Amino acid sequence: MPYNQQYKTLFLDPDYDISNVDEKVDIILSPSLYWIKKISLPLKSLREIKTLLPSIFEEILPDGVYSYSVYKSNEDDSFYAFAYEDKKILDLLAQYEIPMTNIASVRFAQSELNTIEGAVQINDEQCLYVKDSIVVLLPSAWVDEKQELSLDAITLSKHKIALQQFAHIIDYKSLYGVISVLLIFIFLTIGELVITTQRSDDVVAKTDEIFVTEDLKPTLFENRSILKKFEKRHAFQTQFRAHLADLLALKLNKNEKMTSLSLKKKVLLVDFSGVSTQRTAHISSTLKSEGMEFTQRLKDGILHLEIKI
Repeated sequence: MPYNQQYKTLFLDPDYDISNVDEKVDIILSPSLYWIKKISLPLKSLREIKTLLPSIFEEILPDGVYSYSVYKSNEDDSFYAFAYEDKKILDLLAQYEIPMTNIASVRFAQSELNTIEGAVQINDEQCLYVKDSIVVLLPSAWVDEKQELSLDAITLSKHKIALQQFAHIIDYKSLYGVISVLLIFIFLTIGELVITTQRSDDVVAKTDEIFVTEDLKPTLFENRSILKKFEKRHAFQTQFRAHLADLLALKLNKNEKMTSLSLKKKVLLVDFSGVSTQRTAHISSTLKSEGMEFTQRLKDGILHLEIKI
């Protein structure tokens, strides 16, 4: 259902004048404040797709700390994917003296202004325009006829985002990596403690207590076996994510498309449609340069790959 608009709607852009905001407002972000891609993936879950967005945007994003969002297109089976810097948006809100307590919601121009017709002037130099279903900024000099931006009649969509006020301070990816290293270090330290304290009855008693409270296996051998199992699983998942990122980063021709992606035991099965013999050689060479080991089969324009993980 459409968003039930209760507040004034503002368009946020570094070069769009905003003043005297002393009430609750809904914010529409200018295309200058986010990166967008229209993508097609053989996945249906938005949660699954969102985990792939850092890899999808990796080649085009400047250095920074980014958040990501995605929603399904209403026109076809594709998705609109977004990358944005929370700090950049928050700094601009602070510049216009708009407190976070006055912000009811934040949305992209893509989801709210994709039905505009013609060009919409936002400042002396730029205007909004819909090109191939994407809301973009164009130099005003490129367009002869322009209309003024009016948000009074806008019915807001459900596609809103939540700004992370401390995302630029905390790098969660690095933090999780540090925590993982610390957990492994703690686990190994406990194992070494068991070996060095077996000669003391008091320490043995304390060790037994640790084994009970931490729900560890009775012997160090068993715990090391579990660790090796987790290390193998981690190595497999790391290589799987790397191969998946390389596949999604392939530059396909207009008539080429990834039609199938599945994992069978330790083999990644991928199908591409619309592939010629010449393009097969190019795709094969590209994947080999990324260190992939695979077999391939081309039949009726379908390139089938079996990639060893």
